[in-house]
Amino acid sequence: MADIKKRKKPESLRPSYKPMDITLIKRDKSRSDLRNELGISPSTLAKMSNGEYVALDVIGLICEYLNCRIEEVIEFVETEETTE
Repeated sequence: MADIKKRKKPESLRPSYKPMDITLIKRDKSRSDLRNELGISPSTLAKMSNGEYVALDVIGLICEYLNCRIEEVIEFVETEETTE
């Protein structure tokens, strides 16, 4: 059986969903609307709140629902490195 390598994630970038929060406000919508109308799970919304990665199809669904571009939902920001 072949060894399966774990896929790497970017070390210096992380997703930020602040643009989505701004777009939701502009559209008079909330994260609850995403959960109730699109069926996005609370765990996925929690990942978004924590700046974690979510599946691209979820991002696409949100873009479709809000009638917006991907840049209005997610952006990548540099991670803060702590050195001691």
